[in-house]
Amino acid sequence: MPRLADHSADTRMLLLAGMALVVGTGGAASAWLLLHLIAIVTNLAWFGRFSVEPALIIDSTLGVAALLIPIVGSVIIGLMARFGSDKIRGHGIPEAIEAILYGQSKLSSKVAILKPLSSAISIGTGGPFGAEGPIIMTGGAIGSIFAQRFRLTAAERKTLLVAGAAAGMTGIFGTPIAAILLALEVLLFEWKPRSFVPVVVAVLTALAWRPYLVGEGPLFPFDASFAIDTTTLVLAALTGLLTGFVAAGLSSALYRIEDGFHALPVHWMWWPALGAVVVGIGGVIEPRVLGAGYNSIQDLLDGSLALKAMLLLLAVKAVVWLVALGSGTSGGILAPLLIIGGAFGGLIGLMLPGGPGPWAMIGMTGVMAAAMRAPLTAALFAVELTGHFDALPATAATAGAAYAVAVLILKRSILTEKISRRGRHILQEYSVDPLAIAQADQIMTPAPETLAEDMPIVDAIRFFEQAQHRSYPVIDAQGLPIAIASRADALRWRQTNLAEGVTLGELLSDGSMPVVHPATPATDIANLMIAEDMGRICVVDPQSGALIGIIARRNLLSARAGKLREERERGAHETRLAWKRGEKK
Repeated sequence: MPRLADHSADTRMLLLAGMALVVGTGGAASAWLLLHLIAIVTNLAWFGRFSVEPALIIDSTLGVAALLIPIVGSVIIGLMARFGSDKIRGHGIPEAIEAILYGQSKLSSKVAILKPLSSAISIGTGGPFGAEGPIIMTGGAIGSIFAQRFRLTAAERKTLLVAGAAAGMTGIFGTPIAAILLALEVLLFEWKPRSFVPVVVAVLTALAWRPYLVGEGPLFPFDASFAIDTTTLVLAALTGLLTGFVAAGLSSALYRIEDGFHALPVHWMWWPALGAVVVGIGGVIEPRVLGAGYNSIQDLLDGSLALKAMLLLLAVKAVVWLVALGSGTSGGILAPLLIIGGAFGGLIGLMLPGGPGPWAMIGMTGVMAAAMRAPLTAALFAVELTGHFDALPATAATAGAAYAVAVLILKRSILTEKISRRGRHILQEYSVDPLAIAQADQIMTPAPETLAEDMPIVDAIRFFEQAQHRSYPVIDAQGLPIAIASRADALRWRQTNLAEGVTLGELLSDGSMPVVHPATPATDIANLMIAEDMGRICVVDPQSGALIGIIARRNLLSARAGKLREERERGAHETRLAWKRGEKK
């Protein structure tokens, strides 16, 4: 009997943790490489020079001629997607989720190369995206490719894929806790030590590399702050409610725009170029909307943008980002969400204590939590990104309120809607399986009717003609189960010329029948039924081995149904109590 424990971890977890050191290094290196690729493309496209130094598109003096740069970049991306890999289209996270759930966590080396390259071209030529989605996809591809070099299971490949993705995010933003939470809330689809520990190792490895590759300290520090009191928490929650509606509107608009592109009578390869026309026009109206816009995030947090500038940034960034992403080009969603949420929060902050800077951080938290359905990630991401850990209660209030609005308004998030449109529904709720907390003695049928091993086959055939059940355990003289006899067996015996006097024990006993003990978890029993292709499992006394009960498939289903019935009946009971209280009043 397997050792019962709270977790299913074994020494394989340590092996994966060791591999995560390599994957974490790869994720950090890919973050460094992507940032340098973006800088190279930006310098070439907008300034005509080859340099890896960061450059701001708003410093360009090309004027109206700059309309062509996003279009040229998008044509290149369309060609890369058409003749390279169409998996580079979009922002990367849905593709990573799909690979985890439906592709055995296998990503190709082609994706690992083309995704950062296409994203660098997209962002560097003015695409209104961030680097986080592509680096999550690239880091995930590194983890997946590394895992495929060894004899690992699909679950272990998933662990290293997610570890690489979280490491890449940490390498870009320096937000290790948020990266771990993103893995748990969005990518892993489980909470197990075998995946959690390697992800932590990979993230901390990337964080250790970050000062040498990208830099140290918060990415967007700012000075302004507000006191965390009751008023601030209430205002933060109200802001969260509003940002929940903003995020819901963005998600709905994105997929309406995507539907519009699908209706065009041109090949999808050309859609990014058509979307880039809108991006170019938006860049002429407000140059801040072009590129990743990290400088705009800093300006919003510093509170240095005036009312008109924030209004323009909010409206134009939302339009160009939605159109560009809907067209299927390559780029991330996190930076645009931060800018849109930051501009919205900053506008609200003009009327609230503390000024626009801290409320821009609150707005960023709300939009991210609602759009990605990742409230814990959003709350921690905002404070790690800025270094304002004292604001965590406020960001938590905002994230919780925004998340509540989003899940009530929209059936799916901005990440899962695309997967759903491909005919695959994803449930993003975790709960304890009723079978995981039930044991054999709690769901078995005790003292079942049995057949003796010395029963002649002729009598057994006659018995099954009148039997109430389809199968019965066969026991020996000491009460130990030796086999399961079924009605199907009886039909087969009737059509077979068996020697007279043959008994059930002589025909069925081979000493290999699996049994379980009273403390065996129901999940193990279900797995045993599947592995042995058996409809019934005998429960025996652990000391004597005597039969004490039997478990059929309906017993397992009853355990699950009981949990559902418990939830429904509890709700009905509370409703009746509420009605009674109302009547008394």
